[in-house]
Amino acid sequence: MAMDAITIIHAIFTILVLLPITTFSISSTSQSQSQINSNSILVALLDSHYTELAELVEKAMLLQKLEDTVSVHNITIFAPKNQAFFDPDFKRFLLEPRNLNSLQTLIMSHIIPTRIGSKTGSARHRTLAGDHHHLRLQTNSTTTDTQWTVDGACITHPDAVTRPDGVIHGIDHLLVPRSVQDDFNHRRSLRSISAVKPEGAPEVDPRTHRLKKPAPPSNPGSQPALPISDALAPGPAISPAPAPGPGGPHHHFNGEAQVKDFIQTLLHYGGYNEMADILVNLTSLATEMGRLVSEGYVLTVLAPNDEAMAKLTTDQLSEPGSPEQIMYYHLIPEYQTEESMYNSVRRFGKVNYDTLRVPHKVVAQEADGSVKFGDGDGSAYLFDPDIYTDGRISVQGIDGVLLPPEEVKDETRVKAGQPAKVVVKQRRGKLMEATCWMLGTIGQHSSFTSCQ
Repeated sequence: MAMDAITIIHAIFTILVLLPITTFSISSTSQSQSQINSNSILVALLDSHYTELAELVEKAMLLQKLEDTVSVHNITIFAPKNQAFFDPDFKRFLLEPRNLNSLQTLIMSHIIPTRIGSKTGSARHRTLAGDHHHLRLQTNSTTTDTQWTVDGACITHPDAVTRPDGVIHGIDHLLVPRSVQDDFNHRRSLRSISAVKPEGAPEVDPRTHRLKKPAPPSNPGSQPALPISDALAPGPAISPAPAPGPGGPHHHFNGEAQVKDFIQTLLHYGGYNEMADILVNLTSLATEMGRLVSEGYVLTVLAPNDEAMAKLTTDQLSEPGSPEQIMYYHLIPEYQTEESMYNSVRRFGKVNYDTLRVPHKVVAQEADGSVKFGDGDGSAYLFDPDIYTDGRISVQGIDGVLLPPEEVKDETRVKAGQPAKVVVKQRRGKLMEATCWMLGTIGQHSSFTSCQ
C-alpha cells in the first residue's frame, strides 16, 4: 500500500510539472503561426502600387482570414489597376458599413488559393468567394501575340509581384461577382428612400366636384384632376378631396407638416429669413400652401434670399395685399427641380411657368449656365438650387425678387401728358337740313353759307 501511494504522488507531481511547459509550448507555437512573415505576399500587396485594392482589403477586415489562408497554401491575387475603381458610386457602395458582405465577396473573388504562374495554360479555378474563374490563353490572328485573360479581364502584368507564398498578377478591370452586381443594382429601393412618394389627386367629376371612384395608382408628378384655381376658390365643395398618401392616420398627405418642414429648412439653411417671415407672420400663405399640398397638389417655391428682399421698398409692401401678390408670383403649381428646369430651358429656349398669381406667368431661360427668371432689371438667377425637395414641395433659391410685367395698355387709350385734338362737328336741325335739300334741288344750294 505504501508503494502504491508513493507511485500515485509521483505521477501527480509529474503532471503538475509538465503541464505549464506543454501549455507554454502550444501558445508559443500558435503565436508563431499567427505572426505573418515580412516576406509574405500580403505584405507585398499592402506595399505595392495597387493602393485601391490594398485599401479595400483593409476596409473589408480580411487580413486575418488571408493570413490563415497563406499559412496553409500559396495564393494567387488578381489585382486590378487603380483606374479600374473609376466609378465613385460603386466605391461608395462598397465602403458603406451595411455592404460589408458585398465588399468581402468582391475581394475574395480576386484571390485563388492556388499558385498560378504565368506559364499556366487554360484552366478553371475556384476562388475564396466560392465562384470560379476561367483562365485562357488567346492568340491574336493578326499579330500572333498571346494574351492571357481571366473571365474577360486582360492580365496586363503577369507575375507583377512574386513571393514564396504567392503571386500577384495585374489585370485591367474588376472581376465583379453576380451577387455583388445585383446588390449594387438594387441598392435604391423605394423602402430605403425617405422622401414621400408623389401621388396624384383622385379622379373628380368636374360637374359635381365629387369623387367618381377610388383613383388608381398614378405616376409621380402627374397633374391633379382639377385645375389649381378650383382649389383656391372659396367654398368647401370647390376643392377636390385629399389625395391618398402615407402621412397620417387617414393615409392622406399632411400638407401642414410638410410646409412647416420646408420653412424650418429655410431657417436652418440661412439667408432666407425674410421669406420665411413673410410666409408665416405677414401673410397666411403657409396655411394656404399646407391646404393645397394636403389636397394632392405640388408646388415649386422660388424663394428670394435676404439680400433681394432688402431691396423691396416700403411702398411695394405697404399696400394692402401686396405681400401676398408678390409671393403668389413666386409659387409655381408644378414640381420642378434644378435639373428639370435647366433641361427645359436648354431644350426649348424660353419656358413660361404658371403661377398662383393668375394670369401672370414666370418666364425662364438659360443664361450663363444657369436658369434665369424674368427679363431686364427685374430678372433673377437660380442661386441656391434644391434647398428642399420632398416630392410635393420644391424650394429653389433665387437672387432677386420677381415682379410681374405691367399689363399692356389698350392702344386706343390716350397716353398721359399728350394733348388730345378734339374736332367739333356742327350740328344742324332737321328743318335746316330739309331747307338746304330743297334749295339744292333748284340749284340755289351754294347761295347760303349755312348749307355748305
